[in-house]
This record gives sequence, structure tokens and C-alpha cells, in this order.
Amino acid sequence: MFLPEPKRSEGWLRADGYRAWFGCELPHTLQVVADKTANPAYVASDLLSQAEHGPDSQVVLCAVDLTDADLGAIEDEVRRTQPGRLFAQPHRTNHVPFALAAGPPAQLAKQGEVLPRADIVRQSIPKSFILRTKSLEEAIEFANAYAPEHLIVNVTQPERCLPLVQSAGSVFLGPYSSESCGDYASGTNHTLPTYGYARMYSGVNTATFLKHITAQQISREGLDGIGDTVTTLAAVEGLEAHRNSVAIRLNDIRAAR
Repeated sequence: MFLPEPKRSEGWLRADGYRAWFGCELPHTLQVVADKTANPAYVASDLLSQAEHGPDSQVVLCAVDLTDADLGAIEDEVRRTQPGRLFAQPHRTNHVPFALAAGPPAQLAKQGEVLPRADIVRQSIPKSFILRTKSLEEAIEFANAYAPEHLIVNVTQPERCLPLVQSAGSVFLGPYSSESCGDYASGTNHTLPTYGYARMYSGVNTATFLKHITAQQISREGLDGIGDTVTTLAAVEGLEAHRNSVAIRLNDIRAAR
């Protein structure tokens, strides 16, 4: 319960009535980028860790140059986790330029079928999808557009992607960086922008609770240089007193030349 409360209390209410960050009503999102070196069980467990949050959660697997057999291994693992079948039909998407895999990975099914919150997973998985990408760069390009709350990069040399990441709440690199560690123990902040708001906002951090005050001191030469800009803009806005407070100083400065 500790994660939702700071989201409620510290969320910034936008003019349109939505919390900029990020009331509990906004869905959780996770994107996993995986290549052939990724353990299918690890990939499946990461996807399910967010899928169980709520029926509106969404998880995305970006499969970097994975074959149908590679994806089938992930699908098999998911099914292990729950009685009954989680996935009734393949999931479709129209994202371009990525091609959709044929269906959900099997590791998801093995693990998903035995989860206590399997009923929730059954509702969230149909909102999720798999994207085939040819390269890590293509997968990160999608991430920057999708702006996931959590971005897991489970590939060879995952740190090489960091300079490319522009929009993500928090990034988890390598096979052992479970998103759950960020929730509970690894030390990073975990009050994060959900629902794509990572395009515009960072997670809560120390700077969030600091107050910043600006100060300025303008020299005679400085005012002489920018003063005409100020008076022109003030006049355009119809704020004569604004214009005059600079004009009166400019007159003194220029009369003394």
C-alpha cells in the first residue's frame, strides 16, 4: 500500500483534471526487451510481475531477432503458472514497423497458470502484445514512443542501450535485474510515471521535494542590450507600466553616453 499513497499525495493535478503523476487509477506498464541470450523463464516472470497488478495493466515483449521456437519457449513457461489456459487466441497489433509474433509466449502460460492472481492476469494479458524487432536499437525506438513505466533490457551488453533511452520511468539492465527488486530493495525510487507519462515526467526523486528560487542582477550594459526587447514585448501585450519601468532606465543609460 506504500506505493499508491505517495502517488496520491504527491501527484500533480493537471489542468485537465488528471494527475500528472500518477494516481492509482492509471494502468501499470512494462516493456521487456529480450534477445536469444535471455532465459525464457526470466522473461515470462518479468512480464507476469506487472500483468498481475490489475486488469488494465499492459506488458509488451520486444523480441529482438527471436525465432518462433524462441517465443514458443517463453509461451510454455507462462502456462505453467496457472490451472486453465490464459491465452485463448493470438494478440494483434498494428504497430509499425514491427511485426507481431504469432501468439503469447509459452513460459508466460506455465508460470501464469499457477498464480494466485491468475484471474487478473487473464484480463491484462489480452491487452498486451509481442513485437518482433530486428535490433536492440529498433526495440528502444519503440520504447521511447511507448514510454513504459518499467523498461527491462535482457540482452547481451544491455548497458549499451542506456544512451538511447529517452522515455522510461525506470530501466532494469541484464538478466538479474528484476523489476520487483526496484519495488522493494535495490534502492532506486519506484514512484514512477505510468500510462506513457514517462515521455514528459520523471519519477519522484529528491529534487521533487526541493524549492528552487531564481535571482538576477542586470548591469547597465546588460539592460542596454536587452531593454528594447523588453519594451517591445511589453508594448505588444499592452502593459505600459511594464514597458515604462525599463524605458525610464534606458533613457537614463543612453542620455549619459
